[in-house]
Amino acid sequence: MTLTTDNGDTAASGGADLSPEELLAPVLSAFWDEEKSWSLEVYRRHEGYEGLRKALAMAPDDLIAYVKDSGLRGRGGAGFPTGMKWQFIPQGDGKPHYLVVNADESEPGTCKDIPLLYANPHSLIEGIVIACHAIRSSHAFIYLRGEVVPVLRRLHEAVREAYEAGYLGKNALGEGLDLDLTVHAGAGAYICGEETALLDSLEGRRGQPRLRPPFPAVAGLYACPTVVNNVESIASVPAILNKGKDWFRSMGSEKSPGFTLYSLSGHVAGPGQYEGPLGITLRQLLDMSGGMRPGHRLKFWTPGGSSTPLLTDEHLDVPLDYEAVGAAGSMLGTKALQCFDETTCVVRAVTRWTEFYAHESCGKCTPCREGTYWLVQLMRDLEAGKGTHADLDKLADIADNINGKSFCALGDGAAAPIISSLHFFRAEYEQHIDEKGCPFDPARSTAWADTHTEVNA
Repeated sequence: MTLTTDNGDTAASGGADLSPEELLAPVLSAFWDEEKSWSLEVYRRHEGYEGLRKALAMAPDDLIAYVKDSGLRGRGGAGFPTGMKWQFIPQGDGKPHYLVVNADESEPGTCKDIPLLYANPHSLIEGIVIACHAIRSSHAFIYLRGEVVPVLRRLHEAVREAYEAGYLGKNALGEGLDLDLTVHAGAGAYICGEETALLDSLEGRRGQPRLRPPFPAVAGLYACPTVVNNVESIASVPAILNKGKDWFRSMGSEKSPGFTLYSLSGHVAGPGQYEGPLGITLRQLLDMSGGMRPGHRLKFWTPGGSSTPLLTDEHLDVPLDYEAVGAAGSMLGTKALQCFDETTCVVRAVTRWTEFYAHESCGKCTPCREGTYWLVQLMRDLEAGKGTHADLDKLADIADNINGKSFCALGDGAAAPIISSLHFFRAEYEQHIDEKGCPFDPARSTAWADTHTEVNA
């Protein structure tokens, strides 16, 4: 994995005339490459827990207002303002308040929270303590994907260090204000990345989305007011408190300020995590990572993982912030930039994604349960050259009947790559039908071999 880090504290927002060093804004990843970067000692050496000291000197309501004024938006996909989410927690209700951190990272192409937890877990723990002070919570939970055992062990060790140092446990939030942190390993299901399904799983039930309202802020974990935030969202809070909201707003755009982690993968020369300001472009990221693999060009890409509508090489200069990507017809999501070159069959790629969503559907609602099954059948036929032109209209119709009509966003994620690929690459679907097979199959086409000549020479 490529770690693109730098010792600079700040960086300007994206600009064509800036050097790679100026484009990047390493904050969370600033010392990932140091020895024992995950330890409390190294974290303190890099101003660790300084933001917490400043936060505990503020009243909870003032702290919420400060984070809200910073413009920090959720880094888990939807981009909802973090401070506003904290503000929804009712006060004076006499109930326990909970903070739940969603570390169930499972969106295809997304790889930011797991490296962050592995290399710098104390940034999350410090953010958790700050957030618990803000929402008046005495118990927080981290819901971690159970398969990542090395990360689980490292996180447990970081929590132990925090308890030992007094950042967690008795009087952690002040005299008489205790704070406990529980790390919970999930059983492995994509649907548990949806916040209410995560809460059901955390309570010991099958992970399925809940009917809303009531929303988690009113009746979440154990039917008590609950804030559910992404790992990167909470881990970004300490730097905002330590360096100031104006520093945070100096990066990114007006409506999408700050820094974020971009996961660059696929047919690129230098895949990895790139931490830069919101508003940087894919062209700039590719320029600093070595571009596409030698001899090939970009064909299509996803701005936020496979659940976001795909884009093409025409969108290389779209600023990677919530507004600009939305205006281009997609979503920034988790900033999982999967890049595919001209050797990739769009129909095949979308079929694999569709199979994933059909497998991961919890089956609670009919549009998603039945619709994803039929999408898979149609996509497999089209990929194999057994489909008809009428199947394309049927495919679009089924996707439309899932999109926006399922119980949670999983159905939208299944429909997005199909709708967008039909929009941009309908001719390629028709080619599969007319040629009765995949034109990218090396066993039946010379076109595939031609595209590989330069690389294989």
